[in-house]
Amino acid sequence: MPKKPTLAAENVFCVARKEAAKFNDRLNSREGAAEVTGLDRTRLARIELDTITPYPEEVIILADAYNAPELRNYYCTHQCPLGMRTVPPLEMLQLDRLTITILGALGTADDIKKTILSIVEDGRITEDEKPDMDRVVAELDRISKATGELKLWIEKNLN
Repeated sequence: MPKKPTLAAENVFCVARKEAAKFNDRLNSREGAAEVTGLDRTRLARIELDTITPYPEEVIILADAYNAPELRNYYCTHQCPLGMRTVPPLEMLQLDRLTITILGALGTADDIKKTILSIVEDGRITEDEKPDMDRVVAELDRISKATGELKLWIEKNLN
């Protein structure tokens, strides 16, 4: 029986591997995970121990092997210099909570549409309209985040 990791216990890649091991016993050990993923066991250990940052290609391999698409978002939001500036962190929500989040975000769609139309009807954005435009962008970001979380849920649970 493989030992439980202690140093890597909180690492997201280790947590994902251990969760995936419930469905694939070979993932209980790094050796087995190395065989499943084709990654070097030592490199996998260093990823799980946070001594190296995985390459994007490795994150894709691990996310696919562990059925953990949330690893890709984690990498982009926590480890990738470009993604940290552009990709919103997504949560892996339960379907009921996800539904409430989406409906709440979409509830503002009519207001967003009206605000955008009133701002751009004259073909320019004035100084006094900038706060309204900032609110529109924030609401669109909220809708985008909810959409991303739904896609994440679908990929993890229906594919």
